[in-house]
Amino acid sequence: MRLALLSSRSSFLSRITATLSHQLPRTGPIAAGAAGAIRRTGPASIALISDQTRTPLVYATAFSSNRLYSTAIPTMAEHNIDTPAPAGFKKVTEGKATILFPDTNEVFYNPIQEFNRDISIAAIRTWDEIFQEERSARRAEKNARREANAAKRAQEGLEPLPEKEYPEGFDPNAPRGITILEALSASGLRSIRYAKEIPNVKHILTNDLEADAVNSIKRNADFNGISPDLLEPHKGDAIDVLYQHRDPLKRYDVIDLDPYGTASPFIDGAVQAVSDGGLLCVTCTDLGVLAGSNYTETCFAKYGGHPVKAEFCHEVALRLVLSTLSNSAARYKRHIVPLVSLSIDYYLRVFVRVYSSAAEVKMVASKTCLAYVCSGCQSTYTQSLGKVTVGPKGNKKFGVNTGPPVNETCEHCGGRFHVAGPMWGKELHSVPFIERMLKHVNDVSGSYKTEPRILGMLSVCKEEIEAPFYYTANGLSGTVHSTSIPLLKVISALLHQGYKVSGSHAAQGSIKTDAPPSAVWDVMRSWVKLNPVKNINAQSPAGKILAVEPKIIANFEMHPDAKSESRKNHLVRFQQNPTKNWGPQARAGGGNKRKADNDKIEEGAKEGKSLKVENDDDAKDGEPAEESRSS
Repeated sequence: MRLALLSSRSSFLSRITATLSHQLPRTGPIAAGAAGAIRRTGPASIALISDQTRTPLVYATAFSSNRLYSTAIPTMAEHNIDTPAPAGFKKVTEGKATILFPDTNEVFYNPIQEFNRDISIAAIRTWDEIFQEERSARRAEKNARREANAAKRAQEGLEPLPEKEYPEGFDPNAPRGITILEALSASGLRSIRYAKEIPNVKHILTNDLEADAVNSIKRNADFNGISPDLLEPHKGDAIDVLYQHRDPLKRYDVIDLDPYGTASPFIDGAVQAVSDGGLLCVTCTDLGVLAGSNYTETCFAKYGGHPVKAEFCHEVALRLVLSTLSNSAARYKRHIVPLVSLSIDYYLRVFVRVYSSAAEVKMVASKTCLAYVCSGCQSTYTQSLGKVTVGPKGNKKFGVNTGPPVNETCEHCGGRFHVAGPMWGKELHSVPFIERMLKHVNDVSGSYKTEPRILGMLSVCKEEIEAPFYYTANGLSGTVHSTSIPLLKVISALLHQGYKVSGSHAAQGSIKTDAPPSAVWDVMRSWVKLNPVKNINAQSPAGKILAVEPKIIANFEMHPDAKSESRKNHLVRFQQNPTKNWGPQARAGGGNKRKADNDKIEEGAKEGKSLKVENDDDAKDGEPAEESRSS
């Protein structure tokens, strides 16, 4: 039996290794030479973790820092994908996890969300690499200061300071295992995948409010051979659980919020319960509220800002959620750094790091903006709420901005402006993080079923310029009632004028640019000169825009940078509808309110298809129940 110890100098771990090796069965895959690592899986347990499956093979309980009290080490049930499902259940395999899905739909499962879970695992693993590197750098810096102080004391003839003592078997320089809290777990599939596919996990608290869901979590964890010390099922209200972990000593390194509907009730607790520099993963599926214009009062109540009726409404939705996270964190002298912000299918998913810094909290107002959107031509202007003035010595002075940046009516079409926000006004992504994430996905190629889409979407995100919102070629053509202008011609015309241009992951055929609206409409005026339009009402937005001569005649010749790398490499940049009737799915429930069709469940599990979406009274009024779950 080969073992990879956390510390080769640890005599304590060596003794445990010998004990475990002595009591391991002499047959099966372990005896055949499967490598593993000793890992502390809880406050009173230790496990031998398989390098292949990332799951505990055996574990010991009741140990102190220098003594193993229990020599009776039970063998964990070996997970076998071929093990038949018990009566009343069907098996669903995703990634390295196989869960038992009840015939009665007591617990929610949506196969369309596999992309969400895949990209979450990739994001957490990438963040963990960075987190461990930062920790090692801080440790090295601390050691360097200690050595410098020791040298200084030696020169002064002083006695050296006593070294800090650690319990036997503890290596302060070893990688620290991470902790994860999944607040709304449902079947436990996400947490089980985290336990089996993220190498450095120490403990996962898998919570749900429903007793059926908690029973499902226990059943599925046991079916996958996962120790309860590694994955702890927990029944409780998600908000209460988050508030119970606000103490810095109780915080979790990663908090995952994946509700059915809005995440807003859980955000205040989450920004307090995540560790400093930790990762907060948030899903919102209530895009009827966030990206629509029929429930503006509901959006303001939940997210503190107004949405807008525009082509770029899904980017506004992302910025509203990030603003909610930022404002909630600021109340506790914390701030956020967005790593990846994604508009996906019928929901959005954001990954942000949370830090404690009173100085950075002062910047929140300048990172928050209002958007003025013309109701006629959708010309858009933004303005930050606060301003920061930097003095000659680098000192910062904070104040209130002046405005608005627009007149009462639009200068291009005469339309009136709608005000959207307040919302997040800075970058949606961290390009260095996305590059690390892309490298990780390529390094473990084949580990994620949705790998092509992950690579495609992340590549488009990496290419996005830091300019708010976007146009579409069809939208521009529709505004001036012209024949459709090819996307690459719009991009080329703007690039020839020296502006930055990219696409947006949030919409196919989108155009993000730092060009002002006047330059964009000059491009369309030039296009109409080449492709004349007839019978335009002079008082319409199109008539008023085309009545002005372009200041610059656009050059529509193909620009060498018009095609992005993701387009040249033919990556899966935008997903087509994966199945018929796909979508957010009906909530899990009992009684006669919703009954799952067994045949459809079985077919969907085998083929990756989703269940048919039924009408829901909550969905009709735009306010899904907040305690329902998606998995």
